[in-house]
Amino acid sequence: MRASPPDSSHNDSDAVARIDPRWRSWAGAHGGHVAAATLGAVRDWGGAQEPGPVRALTTHFLAPADATPLALSVTVPSAGRRASTRTFTGHQDGRPVLVGSAVFGPPRPGPSYDGKGAPDVPGPLDCPLLDLPVALSPFARQLEIRPATESLPLAGGDRAELVAWVRFADDRPLDAGAVVTLADVLPPGLYASWRTPRPVPTAELTVHFSNALDDGAAHGWALVRIRTEQAGSGWAVDDSTVWAADGRLLAVARQARVVQEARAGEGDVDGRAHETGAAVSEAGVVAIRSGDGTAARDTANHTPAPMARNAQDAPSLLEETV
Repeated sequence: MRASPPDSSHNDSDAVARIDPRWRSWAGAHGGHVAAATLGAVRDWGGAQEPGPVRALTTHFLAPADATPLALSVTVPSAGRRASTRTFTGHQDGRPVLVGSAVFGPPRPGPSYDGKGAPDVPGPLDCPLLDLPVALSPFARQLEIRPATESLPLAGGDRAELVAWVRFADDRPLDAGAVVTLADVLPPGLYASWRTPRPVPTAELTVHFSNALDDGAAHGWALVRIRTEQAGSGWAVDDSTVWAADGRLLAVARQARVVQEARAGEGDVDGRAHETGAAVSEAGVVAIRSGDGTAARDTANHTPAPMARNAQDAPSLLEETV
């Protein structure tokens, strides 16, 4: 374990988060991926003691990120035996992109309780394959997504909830960073009840991690549920939950979203028009495929608008919402 400098509790220093260009969304890098990369850089930052497992991560998205290095200023306002907190601010080319904090703490003896059991759904290989529009969500190439219930994006359902099995194409372990990405990987819950898409960018994302990660990372499939708990006045609150394939709870998350107006030329899925949000991924559906990969039914056969290649090509979240 590294020794802490005497003033580490108030130390500002730099770390760098590397954004994988393959995790590009319509208006910049995928928000969950950006938050995960930030967590890794903040956790590994060398200005203080190694903090132990992460317990919570909060990220406020100020503008879309691109694939250039994300420079982080890290502060440690508190570093104790039970918990330590690291706050961070991220910039790209001098432009503020995000701010946030992470709480770390070692395992300790204590009571156990799990109030979020995994829903009873078919296994991943018994569920159809979801094809996301690569032209709109290039990050979709990095995932395999299989809806586990009848709720589908832009299907006009009764509930603002989506549940799906998800695994990474590179078979990465389901460590804390992967879990952050998974907590943000499905479309907003409101998409399950809508037929007309509209941008719903995330303003803030908080992920709380379970102690299941103390035993090491899981592998393979994860079950992810996202649902909108409340929406009104142009805002929405989404809750998401991530379970390992064996039913262990990995994390719960909540995010505040800005619900924007549908843009000119957008229509419902029957009108073959679809666009997405600004700071994070908002994905429509191209096709639902059966378990063997054959096409089962189309739900949004559309021609997407050109996607921004980097953050400079897309408006910031602030510009989108004022």
